[in-house]
Amino acid sequence: MYGDQETVREILTELGDTWAVVGLSNNQDRAAYGVAAVLRRFGKRVVPVHPKAETVHGEQGYPSLSAVPFKVDVVDVFVNSELAGDVADQAVSAGADAVWFQLGVVDEAAYDRTRAAGLAMVMNRCPAIEIPQLP
Repeated sequence: MYGDQETVREILTELGDTWAVVGLSNNQDRAAYGVAAVLRRFGKRVVPVHPKAETVHGEQGYPSLSAVPFKVDVVDVFVNSELAGDVADQAVSAGADAVWFQLGVVDEAAYDRTRAAGLAMVMNRCPAIEIPQLP
């Protein structure tokens, strides 16, 4: 796992409440859909980013991070590891404060680049598992 418990806590409690969830669609069988629901229950605004740009959980979707017309605080990444580095680079360009790679999403070079750019980052962890455990 990349990102210590302090970084997890910081992202979940201090770095903002607007989360872009890359890979989020209306497919309720996908993990992104359930994780987004948990984030919403904990007060986060969840912005879907998916090529279909679907409205999910009542929030308008966008086809890419660059199409989101407002600042997102955290970019939560539900794409294959091979694509995740590009998403992390887009998050840096978009001015996000943090990037979160979900369970199974691993790109060590992207982790290093994102941290070097000054963003908080967690990799191979799930906020829906972490947030209920916060003190």
